[in-house]
Amino acid sequence: MDAPRTPWSAHFANLARGAFWLLLVLIILMQLFGGGRIEKERAAMLGRFEAERKSRVIALIHRQEGGSLFGVPVPGSISIDDSEAVLRAIRLTPPDQPIDIVLHTPGGLVLAAEQIAKALVERKAKVTVFVPHYAMSGGTLIALAADEVVMDPNAVLGPVDPQIGDMPAASIVKAVEIKGPKGVQDETLILADIAQKARNQVLSFVVQVLLKQMPEKQALGVATVLTEGRFTHDFPITVERARSLGLKVSTDMPRTVYDLMDLYPQGGGLRPSVWYVPMRRLPQPSGEPGVPAGQEKGAR
Repeated sequence: MDAPRTPWSAHFANLARGAFWLLLVLIILMQLFGGGRIEKERAAMLGRFEAERKSRVIALIHRQEGGSLFGVPVPGSISIDDSEAVLRAIRLTPPDQPIDIVLHTPGGLVLAAEQIAKALVERKAKVTVFVPHYAMSGGTLIALAADEVVMDPNAVLGPVDPQIGDMPAASIVKAVEIKGPKGVQDETLILADIAQKARNQVLSFVVQVLLKQMPEKQALGVATVLTEGRFTHDFPITVERARSLGLKVSTDMPRTVYDLMDLYPQGGGLRPSVWYVPMRRLPQPSGEPGVPAGQEKGAR
């Protein structure tokens, strides 16, 4: 008597299970062994930058690939873990040694950003913050604590107005002002009270940070612009606008900062979303200047 044949669907299910477990093992191995190489490259790049600048260099860079779960990118932001690590690095730096921070972040927890900013303000040696692309919200708060901010000509900072949950504190207060206390629920009144306290607290903190580089009256004016909710929270503060506020901003960005950013690739896609052909110059036997050639493809 012939044995019953296994349905083709069962074979397919077995193959699918095998492929799944094989893929899972590959992802785990990539997480365990793939990250070591790029971490060594980052450490070497930071070491070279420190040698060039004779400073302590701290990279606070948040990319999607900054955190991952089984290879799935998780967006990063300034957290208490970040503040603990940065404060430790600052504490281990001699008082007379300059500190350089390479900053790329959408922002994050106000408490963590304020802790970092306070530690930087109290430094006697020069503090320089490099912003190659953007440093928004809490990132801007950290940048304000620097003696000098070096931005790419197209980089931006952002307002530091507090947010209550996913709502701007200034808008919560304004909504109550428009409707009147009797026109809103008790929960909204409580929320507005918290929002106003947050605005006052952030304003006071930013003024104290800015006193490092400008008179009190000017510091109050700049802090008011940045914290009162005049702009949307993602409003881009360009180099020109930052300078008009009285911030000391340079655009003399070292090439090493861009090279470091290349070691923090944006994750999330199976293929790059931007392609381009880098320009490179080929050496000429005659000793004449090289001519541009596009023999390499680049992706970001």
